[in-house]
Amino acid sequence: MSTTDAVAFWDGVYAARPAAGGPQPNARLTETGTGLPPGDALDLGCGDGGDALWLARLGWQVTAVDISAVAVERLAALVRSHGLGDRVTTVRADVHKSFPPGGFDLVCAHYLHTPFDLDRVTVLRSAAHALRPGGRLLVVDHGSAAPWSWNQEPDIRYPSPREVAAGIDLAPQTWTVERADAPRRIATGPDGRTAEVTDHVLLIRRTA
Repeated sequence: MSTTDAVAFWDGVYAARPAAGGPQPNARLTETGTGLPPGDALDLGCGDGGDALWLARLGWQVTAVDISAVAVERLAALVRSHGLGDRVTTVRADVHKSFPPGGFDLVCAHYLHTPFDLDRVTVLRSAAHALRPGGRLLVVDHGSAAPWSWNQEPDIRYPSPREVAAGIDLAPQTWTVERADAPRRIATGPDGRTAEVTDHVLLIRRTA
């Protein structure tokens, strides 16, 4: 399917939601990012923008990317309203076809799943190579489907964090897996419903 189809799909997903005035950061980002020295961060699939805003408030310079024009435009408006225009750059892009240039101290990829063709391995490998020495790649995938998820396929299989790491196939002399686990949490959906979900968390650090 084409990028145009993917844009239309994700624009529809975000347009169906009320615009978030104060979106919350993902729990796995706050676990990982709290205490890290601010630097340059890349938020892949920024969505409602909770992660980008949280990082910016901590002093990070954030490049926030999403394929959805609706998501990016809403985040740009939020950035301005929160006075963070000097810390957040919003970009609408298909990261498989146009990966953001530059070096980063943190790259976040939360729930980078889609019903459309996406070579995730290539995207995540590009993200790892975009890290500066000492930088971290945080990949958080679904380990279960929430009731409000767009994907309710009953037979879907969720690769483990170790499987994702093996697929990226990074040289151990240069990148180290710091975390690979599957914690549970209580999540809140766009409509306020809550449910217990499983996250697949992979944290990779560039050591050289």
